[in-house]
Amino acid sequence: MRIEKDFLGEKEIPNNYLYGISSIRATEIFPKTGEISDEKFIWAYFMIKKAAAFLNKELGYLDRNIGNAIISAADEWEKLKDYIIVDPLSGGAGTSVNMNINEVIANRASQILGKDFGFVKPIEHVNMHQSTNDTFVTAGKIATIARLRELIEEVIYLQDIIQQKEHKYYKIRKTGRTQLMDGPPIMLGQEFGAWAEALSRDRWRLNKVEERIRSVNIGGTAIGTGIGAPKEYILKIVEVVREFTKIKIAKAENLIDATQNLDVFAEVHGLLKSLAVNIYKISNDIRILASGPNAGIGELVLHPIQIGSSIMPGKINPIIPEYVMQLSLVVFSHDSLVNHACSQGNLELNQFAPIIVHYTLKSIKFLINGCSSLASYISKIKANEEKCKENLEKSTSNLTPLINLFGYEKVSKAIKEANYDIFKAIEILSLQNNISKQEILNRINTNNLTKLGF
Repeated sequence: MRIEKDFLGEKEIPNNYLYGISSIRATEIFPKTGEISDEKFIWAYFMIKKAAAFLNKELGYLDRNIGNAIISAADEWEKLKDYIIVDPLSGGAGTSVNMNINEVIANRASQILGKDFGFVKPIEHVNMHQSTNDTFVTAGKIATIARLRELIEEVIYLQDIIQQKEHKYYKIRKTGRTQLMDGPPIMLGQEFGAWAEALSRDRWRLNKVEERIRSVNIGGTAIGTGIGAPKEYILKIVEVVREFTKIKIAKAENLIDATQNLDVFAEVHGLLKSLAVNIYKISNDIRILASGPNAGIGELVLHPIQIGSSIMPGKINPIIPEYVMQLSLVVFSHDSLVNHACSQGNLELNQFAPIIVHYTLKSIKFLINGCSSLASYISKIKANEEKCKENLEKSTSNLTPLINLFGYEKVSKAIKEANYDIFKAIEILSLQNNISKQEILNRINTNNLTKLGF
């Protein structure tokens, strides 16, 4: 055991623990919630520490040996990530997480130098010219950009899979539906095409929003004024972080604003919510079109990937669409949470940065999972052409073009009199208006009803 001290007192810590007294205190104060920090966030934080050590060494503020050891330790982030034990929802605007990372890097750097723990200092060396308030938010933005790029790739893939179905099923006519009731005819491929178009908007929005989150406050230290950091460090740190992370961040024009105002996360999450809205709708549409299948709509055939019931033999459920819908519902709730947290910052700092960053990254992860699962699932969906044809032939909405010939009221009365049997309605209209059934059928040719009116 080793003894570590701070101004609050001292604690015994096992010798093999790379974290120190601040990390131990944090675990005692903040019980585990079960939430786990996103790996990209941990990576981004370690890269910020690496960049700071490199720059401080080059500027002559940090001993070169200590600086090199810190750099080497930061590069081992994948091996060291399990030592980041502080709960991501800890209080203190992220101070406990920052100190946890400082202590782990400092102690590993001491090992690299062949020195006892404590030789490299968590605050004096690893945290030199930094504050939690500029490093935490910057790490959050870098991680968000990295995860957004992963999400965009999944959206592109999902859109591509759906467009393949659009082309494959473009010649299959079926009944459209409004408010779940029979509507005018539509091509099955056109339905898939509309889903793909919605995703194309998400793809564009997510691509553009990266520009909004690139402005970072690193170098602003505690409140954006740069207190405790030399001017040359403040001017250069963003460039070094950008080089080490390969993320195109830029120094915020107003570091004070970028430290206290986190509205960009509300903006980003709003676009995540928009994607969640679209994949929820697509998933629910798939459930509806595949419903039954024998006693429902049954126009899509689901690929069996799991038994659907412990009591009903042979049942297949739309489990992936329902999984995606559940993920989307969580993203909806995260959006409300992030919005409220972004609005609750006080004066020079938003104390809720941990919850804002954590749930933004968690929403991105959920959407990555959702888009990936949905793409794989849709790729195996098949069309039931016979059911599409059967449903279309029975739909009284095919009579819609006849309102130009007979008027809305006459057609409505014929449908009601026929008890919604399309063939009986045609016969009634034929007799009432002294026009052949064939001429009426020519007017409602479904081959023409699925074309755009221009």
